[in-house]
Amino acid sequence: MQICRDKQAMRDWRGGQGRVALVPTMGALHDGHLSLVAHARRWLDAQGGGRIVTSIFVNPTQFGPSEDLATYPRDEENDIALLRRAGCDAVFLPAVADIYRPGAQTVVEVTGLSRMLMGRLRPGHFRGVATVVTKLFNIVRPDAAAFGEKDYQQLAVIRQMVADLDVSVEILAVPTMREADGLAMSSRNRRLSPAERAAAPVLNRALDRAAQMVAEGAGLSAIRAELRRVIATEPLAQVRSIDIRDADDLSRIAIIQAPVVILLAVRLGEVLLIDQRVAHPKGVPDVR
Repeated sequence: MQICRDKQAMRDWRGGQGRVALVPTMGALHDGHLSLVAHARRWLDAQGGGRIVTSIFVNPTQFGPSEDLATYPRDEENDIALLRRAGCDAVFLPAVADIYRPGAQTVVEVTGLSRMLMGRLRPGHFRGVATVVTKLFNIVRPDAAAFGEKDYQQLAVIRQMVADLDVSVEILAVPTMREADGLAMSSRNRRLSPAERAAAPVLNRALDRAAQMVAEGAGLSAIRAELRRVIATEPLAQVRSIDIRDADDLSRIAIIQAPVVILLAVRLGEVLLIDQRVAHPKGVPDVR
């Protein structure tokens, strides 16, 4: 596996390859990340083969002033070992100064999608995501890139950006990987105390119940109330936001007539967890 620690090394390696799939990460890798690598490999195999690049870069521009950049988990040695075992072909490990040169003034922002939902709780977050992903696409020049559905709004932002800017990258959406108790895998889970970790699966339980209610034909108000009731069974869990939106474009809905995405942001101590579930009214198939 090739290790590239700056843009030039990454470009030099890329120049000698054919088809490439990119898995962008911020490190502290777990099985959820490795499922992205496996999904990218299956896509490449279906296309006739190619190489996988995983980027590891804790992107400072997507963290707010009071957020957890300094404490975000980092474990480069273990990450590299995991990627080797997963069959990754190259890892891109740039420094912040290599990605953001002094005096840089240009950003990328998907204005509508970036300012709703989690974008209200974390102003500027999705601008940082869109900017760094654009830069990674320009450096690596992948044919496809894999992103997890757990960060559903992020996935929507990236899809919109690629469509709006005519970027020739196929976006691969990968289902959320979960622990045995249902908690969505996340690097931030490492920061939960034992008590908080025990409480965290309440997000999945709430989403399971909400998806059941969508299938049964319940209304939005009843579903939101049930989500709050279930989450309130864990006193450590503090709801930051509950949203039920159109699954395709995250637009607001008045009644449920098509697939919806249920989006949760719940704080446990100092850690903000997000999770989602796409739910289908009775008789409406999953055609995504």
